[in-house]
Amino acid sequence: MPNINGHGPKRAILYGRVSTDEQARSGYSLAQQMEALRAYAAREGYEILEEVVDPGQSGASLERPGMDRVRDLVAAGGVSFVLAQDRDRFAPEPAYHYILKQEFEKYGTKIRALNDRGDDTPEGELTDGILDQIAKFERAKTAERTSRGRLRRAKEGKIIPGRMPNYGFRYDATGDSYEVNETTMPVVRRNFDLIVESASVTGTKKKLEAEGIPNPQGGKRWCKRTIHLIVRDDVYLPHSFEEIQKLVTPEVAAKLNPRESYGVWWLNRRRTTTTQTTEAGENGRRYRKHVKIETRPREEWIAVPVVNAGIPREVVEMAREAIKDRLPSPPSAARVWELSRGVLHCGCCGTRMNSEQSRPRADGPCYHYFRCKKRHQQGKDACPGGRKVRAEPLEEQVWAIVSEVLLNPERLELGLRKMVEKERSVLRGNPEEEAKTWAKRLAEVERKRSGFQDMAAEGLSTLEELRAKLNSLEETRKVARTELDALASRSERVAAIERDAEAVLRD
Repeated sequence: MPNINGHGPKRAILYGRVSTDEQARSGYSLAQQMEALRAYAAREGYEILEEVVDPGQSGASLERPGMDRVRDLVAAGGVSFVLAQDRDRFAPEPAYHYILKQEFEKYGTKIRALNDRGDDTPEGELTDGILDQIAKFERAKTAERTSRGRLRRAKEGKIIPGRMPNYGFRYDATGDSYEVNETTMPVVRRNFDLIVESASVTGTKKKLEAEGIPNPQGGKRWCKRTIHLIVRDDVYLPHSFEEIQKLVTPEVAAKLNPRESYGVWWLNRRRTTTTQTTEAGENGRRYRKHVKIETRPREEWIAVPVVNAGIPREVVEMAREAIKDRLPSPPSAARVWELSRGVLHCGCCGTRMNSEQSRPRADGPCYHYFRCKKRHQQGKDACPGGRKVRAEPLEEQVWAIVSEVLLNPERLELGLRKMVEKERSVLRGNPEEEAKTWAKRLAEVERKRSGFQDMAAEGLSTLEELRAKLNSLEETRKVARTELDALASRSERVAAIERDAEAVLRD
């Protein structure tokens, strides 16, 4: 990176990011990034305005707490540079660099990374742009190879080890398959027996808890959804050799014993997409992760035979039949509140509160509560607030506030105006310009896709290179489409609030 020292004070923001929770917990990668940035700032004589980190944040979006902080500091003025160790710490998608660069330049701020190869000239920008595209291509090739490697392993009859095996199993010595865990598999069998006996998931839950049988996480309380998932999982259903033979390749079938039965572990059944959005909250911005799970076409599923769980097939089929029309109830099914809608946040730490219900006696009334999710999971040291809040008295308090506001039009108008301003504060930069940038990016993707296909048809690139390039373009297309949808959604949300505010004031 060239020396860009000049005359006058240079104020810099140091930015670091790690993309996984494991890296965030270890802290090593973040510490290493910040140490390198401090050393560079000292060498160049920069004044460090602030150090900002994004632990465990994906670069697939600019909607990150740390990046929002950086953008706020830049907008306040007086920042010469935003420094990161690598260009992909800002974002792996080159289009994000362009958006940040355009936004920061309005305030006289430049983006710099320690691995920059170019300078501020058009030729230097072109060099960095080419290197960004090459790095993105390499990431796409690595991701594509990893995906193909996982699929190949599964087609060879090997499971893909995850964070933990299915309950009741453990990994064998090779890590390629399962073996029965005789400590936990009896609990799985007990689940099936109780479902068959009571034909009720709720009854099974109560009996398991009454018998003191711990759940898969070692806790005392069983979740009904966990019971549903166990009963419906094919890994516990014995399949005959003939059935397995239709699901796997001849090479895998040749390794099996025709006289044995097997469970089935599936790979590639679902496609999960996670996006993060920013919303206005009482204590500033609130970040929400949205997870979209889609079921892939049946022909894309890959079956891996595993050891028989030891549960008779007729028991599994009877248990499934007993609950086939009883899907897990969503958390909102037990809500009794009308005004708060269950959307509450802890007054101490700001974490969203979860709802729960309890019935001290079988024939007694059911009580509804809210509890701080952070305190419940991490203990009172993480949040000093109370353990629980009764829902019914809280509803009365909400109604008292609502009725007071409705009887005071001036206060209502002021509150609605503040709400609109708060939502507008979440919109950053110029949404129209950003939308044009992403639309242009989409058009460029289609043009490059056609060009790459022509190159492959003329024999100028291999099929593997074509596949990796198309995967890279598809990633860009998804990013662009996601950002366009997010921009439209945010703008529509602000417009809807403004319309609602005007309608309420008229009424």
